[in-house]
Amino acid sequence: MIEANKIVERIGLIDLGSNTARLVIFDVLEGGYFMVADEMVEAVRLGETEIDGSLKQTRVMQAINTVKVFKKLCAVFRVDKILAVATAAVRRAKNQRTFLNEMFGSTGLKFKVVSEEEEANLVYQGVINSMEIPKGLIMEIGGSGTKFVYYPPPPRRNILHTEVFSFGAATLAEMFGGADVAPEETERKVAEFFRQQLETVDWLDELDPETQFIGVGGSFRNLSALARRMRKYPLDMTHNYNLPVTDLNAICDMLRTADPSKKNRIKGLTSVRADVFPCALTAIKCVADTLGFSKIITSACGLREGIMFNYAVPLTLEKPITDVLGHSILTYLNYLGCNVAHAEQVYNLTIQLFKQLRVLHKFPRMYVRVLRVAALLNEVGKTFKYYDNARHAAYMILNSNLYGISHRDIVLAAYVTDVFNKNEAPLTDWDKFREKGIITDEDVEAVKKLAVILGLAVAFDRSNAGVIMEINCDVLGDSVIMKTEVIGDTTLEMRDANRCVTDFRKVFKKNLDII
Repeated sequence: MIEANKIVERIGLIDLGSNTARLVIFDVLEGGYFMVADEMVEAVRLGETEIDGSLKQTRVMQAINTVKVFKKLCAVFRVDKILAVATAAVRRAKNQRTFLNEMFGSTGLKFKVVSEEEEANLVYQGVINSMEIPKGLIMEIGGSGTKFVYYPPPPRRNILHTEVFSFGAATLAEMFGGADVAPEETERKVAEFFRQQLETVDWLDELDPETQFIGVGGSFRNLSALARRMRKYPLDMTHNYNLPVTDLNAICDMLRTADPSKKNRIKGLTSVRADVFPCALTAIKCVADTLGFSKIITSACGLREGIMFNYAVPLTLEKPITDVLGHSILTYLNYLGCNVAHAEQVYNLTIQLFKQLRVLHKFPRMYVRVLRVAALLNEVGKTFKYYDNARHAAYMILNSNLYGISHRDIVLAAYVTDVFNKNEAPLTDWDKFREKGIITDEDVEAVKKLAVILGLAVAFDRSNAGVIMEINCDVLGDSVIMKTEVIGDTTLEMRDANRCVTDFRKVFKKNLDII
């Protein structure tokens, strides 16, 4: 059964930064969920100020005209409310009040100028509610500001330290770059300057050895895109991408020698950042080298998502979401209008079977997360097309940008979903993920057994009525006796479950009797 999704409000969020202005339109759902409905971004370069620190009038007019366009899109989408925020460039501008008044007079929008402390906290909120990383150092480098946020491991998981520098990629390029300066010289000067600034932050010496380096913002997204392209990475997925520092070094080398006139045409690098991106990379590399990080985890969520988490899920103001993956899955199910009760019943039965059959499959608990995604989302393909819905569900999982889960587990969940209703695993369709080391041969073999477990669980709720409450399995020699505790008519369930017997025998090498 497919239900109508319950959109209660449509929010337009305008983020006026130093480099770009961005509008993101969010659909807010019942229960504290939200999804992106549309987006628009324009280069405004407010960070390019006059000598006295005032915003340039040409940039002011560009920003105003951009916001007018944003309002037109909001009108087209029938947005209920517009939230408008401005960050570092406006915050530091000598003519801030004049700018805000001019913006209000021209657009009717009152922009909230976010303080350094508020901005750091919102970036943290965006990360902590979308990633399950126990302890992290968050870095965001914008056009005219760079911030660091350090949070310790559970149970605290709150901000322990923050540091905000009053310079970013654009200001670094302005300070140390120029047409008459060689790229190598700019890189050397930026690295030396940035390293000196890091030395002033005492608490960086106190980082837990297991702290992970998390990158937020456009520069990190561009870096991730370039790295994925360089590796021919088969997933178009920024969030939670693990980028080796060796790839960062390779990209730095590539950009250093690239023709300046062609940099804005490099695939994966947005034209609005091309000229300041090398300075951002140098700063990122400086942090990684100084603190000894071997990889960077990219977060696609930051300030804007932090605002929306606080708006749509007010409890996050006091305490982060404890089950990031679960919240993300429920967001997806609710947005698509799926039968959540049925999805949760299938998941419950899947976990019961996983535990009861552990003596046969001997899989570690890490596969539970895979099964959770596959079980809860295995029917989302029906929202697109009933026929071959498993294949559609697999595609949707691969492109869902779920929070709180690794790329490997997303691939495996999609794979399990695709396979569970087939006689043979379509191995050739998934070779690209093995070739790139995202999944292993052992994972492929595990998928076959996990798919049978999922198939049985789906069968055991064929009526969507939750009539099978508990499953107990006895392994006796060459046979498995599967006993069910029921509270109603299980005709449909037993019909479909018995059709899984052949697949069960094939992968588990045991006969299956269901009673």
